Amino acid sequence: MLAELRGLNEECGVFGIWGHEDAAQLSYYGLHALQHRGQEGAGIATKNGKGLLVKKGEGLVNEVFSGDALKGLTGRSAIGQVRYTTEDGRGAENVQPLVFRSTTGSMAIAHNGNLINAKELKENLEKQGSIFQTTSDTEVLAHLIKKSGRGALTQRDCVKKALSMLKGAFAFVLLTEEGLMVAQDPNGMRPLSLGKLGDAWVVSSETCAFDLIGAETIRSVEPGELIIINEKGLQSDRFAEAGDRAMCSMEYVYFSRPDSDIDGINIHMARKRCGKQLAKEVKIEADVVTGVPDSSISAAIGFSEESGIPYELGLIKNRYVGRTFIQPTQAMRERGVKLKLSPVHQVVAGKRVVMVDDSIVRGTTSKRIVKMLKDAGATEVHVVIAAPPLVSPCFYGVDISTDSDLIATGRTATEVCDLIGADSLTFLSAEGMLKAIGRPKEMKNCGQCLACFTGEYPTDIYADTVLPHEKELAR
Repeated sequence: MLAELRGLNEECGVFGIWGHEDAAQLSYYGLHALQHRGQEGAGIATKNGKGLLVKKGEGLVNEVFSGDALKGLTGRSAIGQVRYTTEDGRGAENVQPLVFRSTTGSMAIAHNGNLINAKELKENLEKQGSIFQTTSDTEVLAHLIKKSGRGALTQRDCVKKALSMLKGAFAFVLLTEEGLMVAQDPNGMRPLSLGKLGDAWVVSSETCAFDLIGAETIRSVEPGELIIINEKGLQSDRFAEAGDRAMCSMEYVYFSRPDSDIDGINIHMARKRCGKQLAKEVKIEADVVTGVPDSSISAAIGFSEESGIPYELGLIKNRYVGRTFIQPTQAMRERGVKLKLSPVHQVVAGKRVVMVDDSIVRGTTSKRIVKMLKDAGATEVHVVIAAPPLVSPCFYGVDISTDSDLIATGRTATEVCDLIGADSLTFLSAEGMLKAIGRPKEMKNCGQCLACFTGEYPTDIYADTVLPHEKELAR
């Protein structure tokens, strides 16, 4: 739905390329494809024969790299990131890639995810003399690599040792003077794919970036895997044994673009199957089905096909409203839904409407959309959600850090329905979602993280990641 209005955001998207003369330009296009994963900052670092170069700033990709901004980024390899930030992570100093220079060599790092033991690691590093310049978890890895370099360890061994100390969800791309390194956490909680463009290697949070630049998708980066790409080619190593696979379910439900694939499963088709499964689980008498743009459209189409209720564009998204229209004041945020969405009166007037959405977070936006549809003449509005209710906070990089943000926590579907003013409210069952997405059945939870739906976390939760009133929930 409208992430900037609901407070449901993912932590970033990363991109990397090795061995192409247009590395910076291709990274620019790759970041454009990943723009939905973060709109508050963007950056690209390249490697040429003289070292590492970086250009980054706050804003959208085309704002940061306007004019001749890319001309100075020379070299045949690059990494980049688009960034979404929480309140604690705002500021130009946190925009990535972060570049670290030392007498033993330079390094640029970009990261997607969240380290649940970051505070503990920072405290230990500071006791050893480290001084941090940002509030980003990403900087922890650089300090750990440097600390691991004492003795006769190779750079690869230093990186492996440092990565093995991290807990949580992470997908890293590192650019050094020796090569490009790519790492995925042991549970594989964040999407990260490997591709090929001619003789060049590319890596991206989503495969839609490969399609834009004309690259071929090769495979997903494996949990606990460290890939090293340099002049010798591509080598696969491990910094940790693979744990239980736990890909974030919200990637399929909401975050990823419909044209992306995760582990060979297309996002649009997965969402469409979720809509079909939802129609099997609930029987509603209605005249029209509509989806909340954009991430709910696929599920709405599936619901319509399975239920036999016609699908129509009952809500239209205004794609030309700038971010500043919904940021400055609470009063402007209150008007955000009307700025972003408009009902099609002739579609919904006098009709019983099924409104399909991907999730409900705080419920305030859902309430406004239900009211908008009824004000446009809908006689009934039945809300169906193509995912289970969000009842638990996420500590792995999704901006749901407290259960008090979640309207479904401690409430029944009937109670939530009354709060948003709908005529009925139905959530897709967890079993139905897993079946519809279609990941391997032999994996625990089909290889998905269900923590925000069940409160069962795939890793240990460290005390410093949990607010006091939530510690009991996270046990």
